[in-house]
Amino acid sequence: MFILDTILIGGLRFVFDKIATAVDTELNDDTHLREQLLAAQMRLELDEISQAEYDALEADIHDRLRAIRERQQGTATFPPGEYKITGIDATFEGDEHK
Repeated sequence: MFILDTILIGGLRFVFDKIATAVDTELNDDTHLREQLLAAQMRLELDEISQAEYDALEADIHDRLRAIRERQQGTATFPPGEYKITGIDATFEGDEHK
């Protein structure tokens, strides 16, 4: 019985890890949003949508792209409160790289 429980839990953990990886990839992948923006531009040029509809779509997509970029760079804004800096990562590229 213990072996079956271990196999079942291991299988569930594997599935949940795969789901978490897929969700993380989807949340941080901006390719789909860029495709949506390009499609909206095409629809505007073909007069399938109005300029106002395009502007609303563009603003929404740019907001979502900005959120992805902030998550990737670690610059997402947090609500006010007490925070503690635990480390800093810095790089320098001087003239010798040119």
